[in-house]
Amino acid sequence: MYEYQKNKQFFAQIAEGIKELGYRELAELGALNITPEYGGLYFNADKEALYRINYSARLVSRILAPLASFDCRTPEQLYKKAREIKWMDFISAGNTFAVFGNVSNSGITNSHFASLRLKDAIADSFRKQSGRRPDVDTRAPDLWLNIYIRNNNAVISVDTSGGSLHRRGYRKDAVSAPMQETVAAAIIKYTQWDGSVPLYDPMCGSGTLLSEALMHYCRIPSGFLREHFGFEFLPDYDKSLWVKVKKERDGQVLDLPEGLISGSDISPEAITISKTNILNLPHGNRIKLEQLDFRTGKGLMNGVIITNPPYGIRTGNAQELNSLYESLGDFLKQKCKGSAAYIYFGEREFIKKIGLKPAWKKPLSAGGLDGRLVKYNLF
Repeated sequence: MYEYQKNKQFFAQIAEGIKELGYRELAELGALNITPEYGGLYFNADKEALYRINYSARLVSRILAPLASFDCRTPEQLYKKAREIKWMDFISAGNTFAVFGNVSNSGITNSHFASLRLKDAIADSFRKQSGRRPDVDTRAPDLWLNIYIRNNNAVISVDTSGGSLHRRGYRKDAVSAPMQETVAAAIIKYTQWDGSVPLYDPMCGSGTLLSEALMHYCRIPSGFLREHFGFEFLPDYDKSLWVKVKKERDGQVLDLPEGLISGSDISPEAITISKTNILNLPHGNRIKLEQLDFRTGKGLMNGVIITNPPYGIRTGNAQELNSLYESLGDFLKQKCKGSAAYIYFGEREFIKKIGLKPAWKKPLSAGGLDGRLVKYNLF
């Protein structure tokens, strides 16, 4: 038996800034004994919960199933242990695979080299047994594998998600530097929006925040558009159970009332891209999108405003951006009374340009930036 089969323990990779939210989400989806660890959360789950988490979790990047843990100080130790694993339990010579890795504070110092040694061990194992080996496909392999080495302790795992879960499948195009889907989902969670009031994004860009709001309200599983998952290659995969889990989650999808979610952007290109992306989701045709400079719009009273304004690394010069944020503050004060606004600042220096007193600020990292999500109560 492999390690995950013995202890039913898995590892959820999740950004440090949203671990607390991720903890609650995993628990809601059936995870047990959730324990924080560097880079994510360990948890226990039976097969049904594992399938449900992969299909529905909005904040997690990947779910790893550990196959073997061992002391690893040299490339030879890694190669030897990897050769002991029966890789034909997972794939055949006709399948494709890829390896991603991470090493720190260990005798093996290079993540790429560690991944290469694991790849070599798999290829050599197949050659010895069948004379043929599976090909490597780093773009869309059948099976993703992970090698993680920290303090000379190594773990070889199968990625049960089949690639990063932030790739929902609805975003076919994007404007510059789009927000990652897991970060957008975290923002929606932080708003605690439940659909009792309208939600509006005045600078919607590629429509990621709107798409995540739609999926949240309608209970659309995050993996709804995903074609396959890595857990389908596990030796103990139960297809009938997976079909049952998927049917149950899909059966919980709700309709979206007209006018509940809306967005606008000054850019015609952004609106075109947003429409294309959002229409890939159920009920996406009920989101109202409009090409509009928010400064000339009517705003939204007694609702929820969410937005991710441009910042320096994305677009515009300093003077233009300062003016934009000042105008956003005026817009919120004058045209959004009775609402709550949640603004993601990719660069914290712009917070003071809004000219409003924050109700709270939360650190939220995205795309390598140390950003802040700020809430404003608009009395």
